[in-house]
Amino acid sequence: MVFDLDMIKAHYNGLKAKVDAAKNALNRPMTLAEKILYAHLHPESPLQEYARGKDYVFFSPDRVAMQDATAQMALLQFMMAGKAKTAVPSTVHCDHLIQAKVGAGQDLTVANEMNKEVYDFLASVSNKYGIGFWKPGAGIIHQVVLENYAFPSGMMIGTDSHTVNAGGLGMVAIGVGGADAVDVMAGMPWELKMPKLIGVKLTGKMSGWTSAKDVILKVAGIVSAKGGTGAIVEYFGEGAVSLSCTGKGTICNMGAEIGATTSTFGYDDSMSRYLKATGRAEVAAVCDTMPEYLTGDQDCYDNPEKYFDQVIEINLSELEPHLNGPFTPDLATPISQMSEAAKKNEWPEEVEVSLIGSCTNSSYEDISRAASIIRQAKEKGLELKTKFTITPGSELVRYTIERDGFIKLFEEMGADVFANACGPCIGQWARYKDPKNAPKNSIVHSFNRNFSKRADGNPNTHAFVGSPELVTAIALSGKLGFDPANDTLVNKNGDAVKLEIPSGFELPPKGFDVEDAGYIEPLTDGSGVNVVVAPTSNRLQLLTPFTPMQQEEVEGMRILIKTKGKCTTDHISMAGPWLKYRGHLQNISENCFIGAVNAYNDQTNNVINYVSGEYHPVPESARTYRDNGVGTIVFGEDNYGEGSSREHAAMEPRFLGVKAVCVKSFARIHETNLKKQGMLALTFANPADYDKIRQDDKVSITDFSSMAPGKNLTIRLEHADGTTDSFEVAHTYNQAQIDWVRAGSALNKIREEAGL
Repeated sequence: MVFDLDMIKAHYNGLKAKVDAAKNALNRPMTLAEKILYAHLHPESPLQEYARGKDYVFFSPDRVAMQDATAQMALLQFMMAGKAKTAVPSTVHCDHLIQAKVGAGQDLTVANEMNKEVYDFLASVSNKYGIGFWKPGAGIIHQVVLENYAFPSGMMIGTDSHTVNAGGLGMVAIGVGGADAVDVMAGMPWELKMPKLIGVKLTGKMSGWTSAKDVILKVAGIVSAKGGTGAIVEYFGEGAVSLSCTGKGTICNMGAEIGATTSTFGYDDSMSRYLKATGRAEVAAVCDTMPEYLTGDQDCYDNPEKYFDQVIEINLSELEPHLNGPFTPDLATPISQMSEAAKKNEWPEEVEVSLIGSCTNSSYEDISRAASIIRQAKEKGLELKTKFTITPGSELVRYTIERDGFIKLFEEMGADVFANACGPCIGQWARYKDPKNAPKNSIVHSFNRNFSKRADGNPNTHAFVGSPELVTAIALSGKLGFDPANDTLVNKNGDAVKLEIPSGFELPPKGFDVEDAGYIEPLTDGSGVNVVVAPTSNRLQLLTPFTPMQQEEVEGMRILIKTKGKCTTDHISMAGPWLKYRGHLQNISENCFIGAVNAYNDQTNNVINYVSGEYHPVPESARTYRDNGVGTIVFGEDNYGEGSSREHAAMEPRFLGVKAVCVKSFARIHETNLKKQGMLALTFANPADYDKIRQDDKVSITDFSSMAPGKNLTIRLEHADGTTDSFEVAHTYNQAQIDWVRAGSALNKIREEAGL
């Protein structure tokens, strides 16, 4: 089935003229990312060359996608915008609230019972505003989008950082907070700083145990977890063309792990094949007539240094399998060096659990290659040495791999098959009853993120990211450093055997098949739908507009917390058991900063409060300050807010009275989320000033009332000993964003303009 075909055809009908006009205006060849960006300029941003990394630009995305955990807050905000229907095609996908515990059937039944109130709310809001609804069990948002909605040279935004997965079909797909989604669904221009461009030239061709996953694991090791911030990564070269469409999606998906705005590939035969296989032959037919408009100009790829801000070259013929981690996705180790690295760093070498699937690696190709290894294992008399789990990415894939015998093969080997949902990848995994006191251990998985406590809540779990093939091989070995290309295994007869190179299918030979994909089309006219939120609900809560900040509120502030080291959105607003409160701002604010390390005592969730004079958990301290009329500020270090797009990490501090966040550097999405909620997102002009901040300081932003674009602000510290310090802090607010702060939030500004 082709969704929104009229919209897609209209896009292609106008694409040639828009790209040609942009090339004339820029008077030079264009990369694919530039073609897509300039073809989606909003009328409020005239056609001209925009400075990368500097100019804010308005765009008109083609569509919006939301997953259930973030959709709740996004749609609660949209309900306040005064619109009768979304301005662009939009979808909701129920994938985050299903806990992996027993197996697919039972886990899905439990989820439907536990989350009925939330699912009913999302379904009714979707019906009211014309939003497509994918019910629980339909699949993970990014896999479903790739199978149904992504199209070459399109632009979409999604309320999940791994929205970037759709780059595998040649899109510019960008993760955002819910407030950004509200802008687009309300028909307003969407603002983004013109991204820088990183070009990754892929030469050669993969062979052996190497997979597409290893490309992005290698890139992450090269550029770091923040190296892609503010940039679009564009892959090109003969190696790029040799990859499957879903392999490209895997690479783009994990671009979020390097902070990239998004990643993308030019249109080629693999994309055409995938579109046809997933029922979108009409889209492929149009794309096949205009391939030069769906990829970068050849001169950009022949002379990449002239057109990209950074160029990386990787020879796929020389690339070997990697395991990245633990605790960060950019600690890249070739598998041939992992055994030595594990011993040197005292990582547990015995692997307890191996997990494959997730939005990153759950394609038919991924599963079929893993199945080929399990088939070998059965033939060679090998047994699993770790617990082994499979998480299909969509009902389309699950039904097809069941038809083709893969699920039976996995289960006969002793594997558990979880529901078509995020599960362990986002902490929805009932592994421990008491994860805080769980032992030190190692797990390997084909997911994307591996922050501390991410998968199972255990701070002692060392999680390593690899391809499904490598993870499956390690499941048969039980050893972190097992290199299937060179090492042997001992079977149940005591014989030494070696695994053969995995094999699989890019697409199912018999085609995809499914009985019920899980899609529910909205009513044509939803005006009669009544969306009910019970006042007594502990899962959902209608929003109250935030109050604009005044100058006096940013004077004499207390420090809520000065965070030390990595402070991701998981540290600011944990997932796992807290996902159930994603639609209730007051309740979920009880997790605010509970995972962040306090720089003054190296503890989590334990800060001094100068109203009570006692130490409190961070949320309690914040409430005490707020309820006593004392504003608060948060300080942090580099790449603050790395990770998920969850805007709760901005809304919770805002709700608890935090006025400003000042750090050495921000992750892109989180900085935008803070701005959208009417807060101050500031960076040290001199990062060394971070060290001047004392626990008992009173903090003032002395010139907030005169805040202007491009003009630094001043922070004054009043130390308890009577001395003072002052220093400058920078910001990236343009006038429209300053207007959000003056209005109290971007949503308040929308409401003002709508006369609400």
